[in-house]
Amino acid sequence: MKQKFDSPSTLDAEPWVDLRRYDQSDFDRGRPGWVILLWWLVQSIAFPLSLHNTHGIRRALLRLFGAKIGQGVVIRPTARFTYPWKVEIGDYSWIGDDVVLYSLERITIGSHCIVSQKCYLCTGSHDFQDPTFKLQTNTITIGNGAWVATDCFVAPGVTIGANVVIGARSNVFRDIPAQQVAWGSPCRPHYPREMHQS
Repeated sequence: MKQKFDSPSTLDAEPWVDLRRYDQSDFDRGRPGWVILLWWLVQSIAFPLSLHNTHGIRRALLRLFGAKIGQGVVIRPTARFTYPWKVEIGDYSWIGDDVVLYSLERITIGSHCIVSQKCYLCTGSHDFQDPTFKLQTNTITIGNGAWVATDCFVAPGVTIGANVVIGARSNVFRDIPAQQVAWGSPCRPHYPREMHQS
């Protein structure tokens, strides 16, 4: 039987949160407001107007705003970085189209990693048991040689070990140990990753 959600008890109940009381004044964005505004302007104008293969320009812009970007990193024009000064990416890694690095806290991506298109790395959430909906943040760390396949969500506080594969459209809420092939919602390891000899 299909459940209906149209009675006062399910739709018109008093809200448990009061968003008028929301306050993130104690959150440290890491730079003054004018720098943040300047970055958002640069990202919204310069990134999408840069040619698809001009990764060096995008690397330079990110470094200018405090990101630690290794050599040979590929960054697509539609990738988005909330606060670049809280991002570190190792050598020869790839950041795909429409990837969002919601870097309220530190995001560290190792070398030779792939974060495929439409992935969302989220370092911020809220305490849903707090009536003020308090902001909560935590870091994300991705080890060397990992591949986070297309359209994955990575939650605050998650560590993805070296050489892990995260299957497409997975939701990663817990740490994934190194050298595993993992997928699902919630994401979990299924078998060890093995490499062919070249």
